[in-house]
Amino acid sequence: MPVPTGEVLPTSDGRDLVITRSLGLPIEEVWARLTDPHLTVAWYGTWEGDAGTGNTIRVQMRFEEGEPWTGMNIDDCTPPIHLGLSATDQIGVWQLEVTLLDTGAATEVRLVHHLTSEYQLTEIPQIGPGWEYYADMFVAACTHTERPDFADYYPAMAGYYEKRAS
Repeated sequence: MPVPTGEVLPTSDGRDLVITRSLGLPIEEVWARLTDPHLTVAWYGTWEGDAGTGNTIRVQMRFEEGEPWTGMNIDDCTPPIHLGLSATDQIGVWQLEVTLLDTGAATEVRLVHHLTSEYQLTEIPQIGPGWEYYADMFVAACTHTERPDFADYYPAMAGYYEKRAS
């Protein structure tokens, strides 16, 4: 069973959910897995549109029920170290950042979900396990290992995140 590792940190306008993974791969390879639509399909879904800061793309959430498409804004794209995305839906704005750090021996991947709406703050016990799952899906895609099963993440990790949210 996977072990939850995320942190929930207070911010001036809510909380940040932070999940970190380390990959023994060059930063350029990790960046490609994070941004190339032919490679993102293995762990999240494909996307279409023009890459670049300020642009809007359509992303297919391949591992969600119905494999829906959603619009996302590219708030920042600074290869190969930072990708900032946001999406707006009926619940509110979802702001995400991924930062890559070359440590010499590995590439550290740091995912931050800025939780700013009341809904997101109350749903941390569901959101946290979801991002743990996608972080491990990303690692599996990068290392060519078996994909995790979401049933091992939720509801098993909900209590861990409920404690960190309070």
